[in-house]
Amino acid sequence: MSGQKNFYVISGFTLSVSLIASIVAVMFASYYYRRLPYELLNAVCSQVVERQPEAKNLISAVLKEYTGGYAGAKVENDVLSALGYGIADFSGPSYWQSVLFVMTGFLLGMLLFVVTFQYRNKKEAMRLQALADYLEQVNMGKAVILSTSGEDDFSKLEDEIYKTVTFLYHTKDVAVQAKRDFSENLSNIAHQIKTPITAISLSIQMIKQNFSSLPFSCPTDKDARHLPGRMSNDGNFYCNYLENMEKQLVRLTYLEEALLVLSRIDAGTLLLKKEETDVFTILVLAADNLQELLTGSDTSIDIPDLGKMSVIADLDWTMEAVMNLMKNCMEHNHGGTIHCSYAQNPLYTEILIWDEGKGFMKEDIPHLFERFYRGKNAGGGGIGIGLALSKEIIERQNGTIWAKNRKEGGALFEIHIYSH
Repeated sequence: MSGQKNFYVISGFTLSVSLIASIVAVMFASYYYRRLPYELLNAVCSQVVERQPEAKNLISAVLKEYTGGYAGAKVENDVLSALGYGIADFSGPSYWQSVLFVMTGFLLGMLLFVVTFQYRNKKEAMRLQALADYLEQVNMGKAVILSTSGEDDFSKLEDEIYKTVTFLYHTKDVAVQAKRDFSENLSNIAHQIKTPITAISLSIQMIKQNFSSLPFSCPTDKDARHLPGRMSNDGNFYCNYLENMEKQLVRLTYLEEALLVLSRIDAGTLLLKKEETDVFTILVLAADNLQELLTGSDTSIDIPDLGKMSVIADLDWTMEAVMNLMKNCMEHNHGGTIHCSYAQNPLYTEILIWDEGKGFMKEDIPHLFERFYRGKNAGGGGIGIGLALSKEIIERQNGTIWAKNRKEGGALFEIHIYSH
């Protein structure tokens, strides 16, 4: 409320209370002054009757003629009451006029008080609703600068809201800029890594081409190079060295690709298609892309066909996220089986992926989806990005993911992709 409106409210309250107080005072004053003539006349008549008892009948007859009343029960030392007269008999019509005046004034005072009170409440409700609407616009990112509505009880709250919203906008701008800078730096790092990757790859290819001039060659079966009589010690050394270079090259290539994807996610440029995708198809395609790794680690995947269940998601990127989860299970479950299951309800579609290994270390569980975090039991080939990338992809498609250990043993990944 503005200062002028606040003045109206205070004035209304003051007038209504003053009017009610005035009416009460008038009521008591009217009662007192109406009683005075009765008491005076009563005293006079008492003296007359005391001195001249025979005048009692005369006084009664005169009063009856004057008031139109009748004699009632007698009261000792109260001649008028004994003769059947009361205060109202001497006040005449003015008594009821006074009562009517008092009641009218009281009702007007109460009405003015109620109207003023409701007016004040309505203005306060409007102010609160305006502030609530402004905060709702702030949450939606559509708020404009809050304009001052005047000095009242809500002015301080309004001022604090304005300061808070201004600070939040500033903090948001700083955070967005920091995230944008981080994304650009991540992208630059990924592109810088690409140069040494290319150089190492070319070097490996040149070494392989020059093997024809050496007195030995590296067998495709890595176990064969350790057999006696197949290769000299020098040849064995060079072949092992070359194999390690190729492994590290694969790791660097995956790191470079993962950093580029993460930079696109942070920058908001990774476009995910929203299309109806079958859950069974996602799981089968993910397993097919890992078939070579699964065969090498003697690990199998069990994917039951539980009927058609669809989610709104990007097939390729969701498959990428599931592949990372399966790969994690494979690294801790050599020679075992990776199990998959899925179910659907009106709220979300649930996808479960678990293994038969030892499970996660308790201290690792809160950090599993952090970027570049590698647990104590992590394999030698990981770089700590796969789970973080899966989490980013799932959450950007209206989903959630978390990891835990099964009571029966083994690690479990649980995905919920919500319908709305």
